[in-house]
Amino acid sequence: MFEGFESHRADVDGASIHYKCGGPPDGAPVVLLHGYPQSHVCWRDVAPELATTHNVFVPDLRGYGASTGPDPDPEHLGYSKRAMAADIVALMGEAGFDRFAVAGHDRGGRVAYRMALDHPDVIEKLMVLDMIPTLDVVKQTNKNLALAVYHWFFLAQPAPLPETLIAANPEYYVSWTINSWLGKGFELEAGAIASYCTNFGNMSVIQAACEDYRAGMSSDLDHDLSDRDAGRRIQCPVHALWGDQSDDGRDLGHIAAWQRWADGDVTGRALKCGHFLPEERPVDVAREIAEFLQN
Repeated sequence: MFEGFESHRADVDGASIHYKCGGPPDGAPVVLLHGYPQSHVCWRDVAPELATTHNVFVPDLRGYGASTGPDPDPEHLGYSKRAMAADIVALMGEAGFDRFAVAGHDRGGRVAYRMALDHPDVIEKLMVLDMIPTLDVVKQTNKNLALAVYHWFFLAQPAPLPETLIAANPEYYVSWTINSWLGKGFELEAGAIASYCTNFGNMSVIQAACEDYRAGMSSDLDHDLSDRDAGRRIQCPVHALWGDQSDDGRDLGHIAAWQRWADGDVTGRALKCGHFLPEERPVDVAREIAEFLQN
């Protein structure tokens, strides 16, 4: 995986971020952010393709993969998307970039759009994969969507309930979760799933993931509401991709949702797959990112 990429670590405020980078040093910088329950490994087929023309950075979010994060706090601010976004801005600043593009899948997309809102002078282009803003998800939640995204409510329960249940059999939990979110006929390679299961064999990763979702139902929502009330909007172009079999095929209105948050152009389309676009449709995702960054 990631042939030609180098591994690095950036110590930021409250976290130590592991990341890989590759591609021509003079190439335009782009950051790829993973989702749950994964790590930078989800970009293994996309990042090398983009690295033929771009300077590609692929981090593990704080607490996930080989990155570390802070101990939990009562308000869950340590795993808010605001804190995670600041990690990436600091990492890229340390690497010498004060402006860059970002593509985020799932939780990584939430970090990415928070970066675009909190650091509008930093983010040149924003690409989001299979997600809409947190506030919009909560407002749209009904019985059917709640069943499809049950983990939002399970992982947000007070500690140590979800941590204890997941730790009892992390391999089963992670494998079942991933396989249940794949599109029909898709399989992930065994090595990738084994990597994700190994990560969740660490209680620190389980705890960080739960804190991530607790933040999603508390501080992240507060930040979204504050931005909505203040009229703060995403200034850069936005490109959205989603799986037509994700969330049991439910249409979340991706384009309309991002248009409610962005002043710049909003484009996007569905791909024929489930939730894990970078792994189910890597060729299409790499092409979509490259074309979006070039236009």
